[in-house]
Amino acid sequence: MPLILSLETATRSGSIALMNGEKVIASVTGNAQDSHSATLLHQIEMLLEKSGLSLPDIDLFATASGPGSFTGLRIGLATVKALSATLNRPCIGIPTLQAIAYGAGASDATCALIPAGRGEVFAQLFKVAEDGKVSELSEATHLPPTILLDRMSDRLTLLWAGHGARENSDLISERARELKINFSSSEPNGWTLAAADDALAEHVAHLALQESDNDEAHQPENLHAIYVRPSDAELKK
Repeated sequence: MPLILSLETATRSGSIALMNGEKVIASVTGNAQDSHSATLLHQIEMLLEKSGLSLPDIDLFATASGPGSFTGLRIGLATVKALSATLNRPCIGIPTLQAIAYGAGASDATCALIPAGRGEVFAQLFKVAEDGKVSELSEATHLPPTILLDRMSDRLTLLWAGHGARENSDLISERARELKINFSSSEPNGWTLAAADDALAEHVAHLALQESDNDEAHQPENLHAIYVRPSDAELKK
């Protein structure tokens, strides 16, 4: 099994995982108050040292490719690209929302969402098979939670996942009540809120492993961010 170093800098806290195939060797979750630019390289160094490994031992680099924090994404992508190019190893970008859906487990319909600022969320609908294969049921978008709820109101069974879902759980619960749909964190029927999960880097690594059979396609020049919407600086122009 390949040794995988996986980064997730799309969310405020972020995470790093060191994997031997599907087995977690070590992982760490960051602090939402710290900047990824100030902590990422140090955390990578500490994780490798703790595991008795060094960067040349890594077979595959992976990172969450967005959507998420614009600055965080750029830091993660630049780091993985540099390591991939320097060590001549493949690198793979995994959409952040896809990793969230994967981490929430098998489901015929999972709505993964993360905060997008300005009261909006990044959201996308997926199907997650029992074998972990994630299929897109919609495109990633950013929108107010109320509009997202309007779009999801015809679904009687739905798994809500990600920080965006937990932050808007009151809105989701209220809409479910209006629609007379059961909403809980444990019942399999109706609308369900997935458990909190900060280990996104581990899920990024699992999904990267699924895609790692074509090294020629996984080169640094092919790794790009998925922003979904323009940056705040672009919107102010």
